[in-house]
Amino acid sequence: MLGVIWQRVACRCVSTSNLERGMKVVAPRAFSSTAKEMTVREALNSALDEEMSADPKVFLMGEEVGEYQGAYKISKGLLEKYGPDRVVDTPITEAGFTGIGVGAAYYGLRPVIEFMTFNFSMQAIDHIINSAAKSNYMSAGQISVPIVFRGPNGAAAGVGAQHSQCYAAWYASCPGLKVLAPYSSEDARGLMKAAIRDPDPVVFLENELLYGESFPVSAETLDSSFCLPIGKAKIEREGKDVTITAFSKMVGYALQAAEILTKEGISAEVINLRSIRPLDRSTINASVRKTNRLVTVEEGFPQHGIGAEICASVLEDSFEYLDAPVERIAGADVPMPYAANLERISVPQVEDIVRAAKRSCYKSSSLAATA
Repeated sequence: MLGVIWQRVACRCVSTSNLERGMKVVAPRAFSSTAKEMTVREALNSALDEEMSADPKVFLMGEEVGEYQGAYKISKGLLEKYGPDRVVDTPITEAGFTGIGVGAAYYGLRPVIEFMTFNFSMQAIDHIINSAAKSNYMSAGQISVPIVFRGPNGAAAGVGAQHSQCYAAWYASCPGLKVLAPYSSEDARGLMKAAIRDPDPVVFLENELLYGESFPVSAETLDSSFCLPIGKAKIEREGKDVTITAFSKMVGYALQAAEILTKEGISAEVINLRSIRPLDRSTINASVRKTNRLVTVEEGFPQHGIGAEICASVLEDSFEYLDAPVERIAGADVPMPYAANLERISVPQVEDIVRAAKRSCYKSSSLAATA
């Protein structure tokens, strides 16, 4: 069956090779400028829809993306609209369909490869790392690999150790890849469009627990031309006492923590990283130079994590501005337990962020008092 899929993809590439990007084969979905809220699921679906409409080289491939409309309904309606040549259901063989996707990208198409969970990307990591990420460099820029690897990442609920890892640090350590992690509907929509349009391979880390959450969106966000820059963080909340960095679901937790801290007289600045690689070091360091304190938050394992990289960047560039030791909040250094009570204490909670921020501010004041 995979051979049939490859023949179908290759034939379509020949037939569309003379079409320029942006030619609208199907009219893009229209949104009302009065729309106020959108779920992350709807944001991803609309971004895929509009990019497939704008560029006939974009296609979606993965398990249950077509007839079932996606395991999490991200691809709802796309099979009916674009047909089985562009919304391709595959067998349960991540190594197989990921390899086909990378080959299609070599040939000039723009595949979007869906993993039912990023844990299953381990079956295809050779294609992602050794083929997609390294080909542009090893070919001296002659081979471009415009492919997106997307799906839910990190802890969900009650799915056990083999379905609950955060792969941000795994993939962010590899040159040649770009790694994005949206939080809000604006993030999901703007970053997905940017990922599909990018000439390099992009790992797009979604969160299962965010799919159904609604966020306010502007008319600008709903415009079909809307796109967010890769490598640029967003300051979700300004503050002056402590900087909190987070990505994906943890941004929401950081914002909740900031609200609690406000009641205790602590003004927290919350940075939504959005882009893990490239990392927006300038925004992070500028914030730390203002607040003089840093708390990093992530769901992944603490050792060799994203927080560790952020801390290293701040120590290298802004050490003299720190008034307290940096604080890292991360998941427990154990495989994810299945029991609900153990699962909860294995991932960061709002109260963990609050305590870390208060420790940071307290250490500063206590050091000043003894000076």
